[in-house]
Amino acid sequence: MMLRVTLKKSVIGYNKRQRATVLALGLNKVGSSYLHAPSESVLGMVRSIGHLVEVEEMPEPVEARDEA
Repeated sequence: MMLRVTLKKSVIGYNKRQRATVLALGLNKVGSSYLHAPSESVLGMVRSIGHLVEVEEMPEPVEARDEA
């Protein structure tokens, strides 16, 4: 399982720690998304900026196999 974290609200007007957390999650602009493996650190970051992001559970990505 993977987590898709999407920035839904601008970070303008929020403190530096919350802005840094958004950047640490790989999010830049409103609407940008990033896939993360669910770990304690990622879940803690998402919890701290839950008012700015939307989180979806995604199935594990299927890797392409070489069939040569």
